[in-house]
Amino acid sequence: MTIRKGEAWGRTIDRPDELTTVTDDAHLAAQLAAQRGSESPPALLAAGGDLARTLGGSAGRTQVNELPIDLLEVHLDGTDRPIASCAHVVMRAPWWRGGWFRGTIVLVMNAEFVGRWDVAPRGHPNDGRAEVFEAGPELSLRQRLAAWRRLPNASHLPHPAITTRSVERERWAFRRPMVVRIDGQGRGRASNVEVTVIPDAGIVHV
Repeated sequence: MTIRKGEAWGRTIDRPDELTTVTDDAHLAAQLAAQRGSESPPALLAAGGDLARTLGGSAGRTQVNELPIDLLEVHLDGTDRPIASCAHVVMRAPWWRGGWFRGTIVLVMNAEFVGRWDVAPRGHPNDGRAEVFEAGPELSLRQRLAAWRRLPNASHLPHPAITTRSVERERWAFRRPMVVRIDGQGRGRASNVEVTVIPDAGIVHV
């Protein structure tokens, strides 16, 4: 059950004897997706990546925090087989079309961070929604540089040229293919991207 305002999230438990350590977001998402529907999935310790940073450190050597999280299902150009994401989906123009410096940029966040950037401080990885941040082509280079300077401490928000919203499902149709990175891994280019939040999709330990 996704978290509700004012409710406790997860629980602190004795560290499981068999705990699989995962050190990056992409592999954690893939393992969580593979475990869906399993009656006794192996316990996963999130020990690296942007989701782990969002969740915080372990309660101690002998105890860990056991937390339910959502996953994102990502379809690129209408493919039947989705890609699982636990942290974020980033869409931008290729470098020869301006990359980060021109055109539309879209970030879909389940975690709070993208690397050193504090993008979604108000989001939560178990609220049944993803936080979307979108900068249109009207955002000038000067405005982009100013926003990037503020990203490490989340002071980029609010910004009049950056739109934000919370979604359960969203589709994007771009006139020209965009570079897509999912949990830090390049996934090629796509003109159509669909992201769906899967609530309570897995359990992680930190």
